[in-house]
Amino acid sequence: MRTLTRRILWTLLLLLAVDIAVVATAAVLLTPWLAPVRDAVASSLPFGGASARIAWWVAILVPALVAFVWAQLRYTRAQTMAEVDARIVGPDEYPDLHERVQRLAQLADLTPPRIAVADADVPNSFAIGTLGGATVVVSEGLLSTLGNDELDAVLAHELMHVVNRDATVMTLASFLPSLTNGEYDPLDDHLPGGSGSRYALGLVALGFAYVFSARVLDAPFGSLSFTLGFLFLLAVTVLFGGVALGVFTAPVVVLGRSLSRAREFAADRSAAQLTGDPAALVEALKTLDGGGDDRPGTDKRHAYAGVRGLCFLPYGFDTEASSDSLSIETRSHPPTAERIERLQSVARSLETGS
Repeated sequence: MRTLTRRILWTLLLLLAVDIAVVATAAVLLTPWLAPVRDAVASSLPFGGASARIAWWVAILVPALVAFVWAQLRYTRAQTMAEVDARIVGPDEYPDLHERVQRLAQLADLTPPRIAVADADVPNSFAIGTLGGATVVVSEGLLSTLGNDELDAVLAHELMHVVNRDATVMTLASFLPSLTNGEYDPLDDHLPGGSGSRYALGLVALGFAYVFSARVLDAPFGSLSFTLGFLFLLAVTVLFGGVALGVFTAPVVVLGRSLSRAREFAADRSAAQLTGDPAALVEALKTLDGGGDDRPGTDKRHAYAGVRGLCFLPYGFDTEASSDSLSIETRSHPPTAERIERLQSVARSLETGS
């Protein structure tokens, strides 16, 4: 467990370092359009020179970093639940499920998380961690497939992700890869009016950028040369921004995959110890994953990548094949056979009391 804690801490620190790099790069690329704001801040300060420049960067980077981290957690949670068609449910609607989670959370000395049910036949589950608390998501297929002991074991597994705090780190780690792959657009689903509002907001932002670029372009405002200069500056910003985002995403993917494997083993072990029944989790893995053969080896279904990385098993919730999607190797999870082998070792340890 100490090894997992260190890994989570290092992953979190490196993710924050990547976030700082993303925010700093964005600030540098947007400097031509931020010049009026920078000048206003500098003129309001009682000092100038290098101190004023440092104060300007601090004033930009600190609030932007806080907002960026908050947006990652908030929008990743909302988008992930929307992608699997999950909704928060109360004890009146799913009394047995709530009773199980409440009982297991009490055993784990954990504040019970929110419970959501996904309208999907694929049996799977995952936990999302945010600053405002955790959410455990289970599919209708999971509830109808597993028996009582197996369902308890899977729910305990998800609660252990919350206890270990790796659910929050993995939620954070899933944002940039999904954004880079084009699978997630924060503006599409969270603006009134949908994509129409998105385009309207884009036009407004483009208009402001056009006006503010007058501070850096040496041409008459509104002239052809000014407009061409603006388009060139915008193209360079978008090009380098896209390249930088791809570069920064690469280590996040590696970190997420590395942590995902370790956290699955830790959650399996902790869940088995919590319930005192490792065999139940073994049976759940065998039932859900075809006898431990790590099915499917590749995933041709069109599913949100962040969901696959968070799930109990790495094939998401979507049963519909997408003919135009590429095969994606499910390397975010350890092989199911290895998870079963380790759980059997836990069972032997519990039996011998060692």
